Amino acid sequence: MTRVVLVDDQAMVRAGIAVILESEGMQVVGEASSGADAVRVVRRVRPDVVCMDVRMPGGDGITATRELAGPGVADPVPVLVVSTFDLDDYVFGALEAGASGFLLKDAEPEVLADAVRRVADGDGLVDQSLTRRVIDEFARRRGPVAPDAAAVGLLTARESEIVTLLCRGSSNAEIAAALFLEPSTVKSHLSRIMTKTGARDRVQLVVWAYDAGLVVPGA
Repeated sequence: MTRVVLVDDQAMVRAGIAVILESEGMQVVGEASSGADAVRVVRRVRPDVVCMDVRMPGGDGITATRELAGPGVADPVPVLVVSTFDLDDYVFGALEAGASGFLLKDAEPEVLADAVRRVADGDGLVDQSLTRRVIDEFARRRGPVAPDAAAVGLLTARESEIVTLLCRGSSNAEIAAALFLEPSTVKSHLSRIMTKTGARDRVQLVVWAYDAGLVVPGA
């Protein structure tokens, strides 16, 4: 059973998400109304996923995400950002802080449940309707980065192709079609790539690719 902590300053929002997730066989094991409270609750109950709002009084979700899942965290907890805002600084800050995915609060219940499951399984995601927009804007804000030869050298030519397509917002099926591969082969490649790079999921692999200069914004 997937164990979830809900973080939102509005009790009604937490209650609504809890109903959706519990109806899908998941267990809500903790709630918090601020980032600071979230860190304490998550460290105590160690859930499989944290559903995190990013704009909250008394401690923002970005700081909490960095403390729970950011670079250097020895035992990170996957964070799914669930927000009313799509393309703002909070979203990009959360991705850089280590969030594994992003979803709008008006997503359909089955989409929310699926997102939580995927993040728990290590298949981080961004809301499919926003994937390309978020990645494009993320890249634009990061700007060009000089290639890190050591980092880029970790990947084979085929793996670099796959990561490049991933950074364009392509799904496994779209990557497979573009490279004439089976989707299962793409999934296996991505698993090996994440092991090589230390990325926990697809979202953080995109962040790694831009940090390493493997992908050039606008190219």
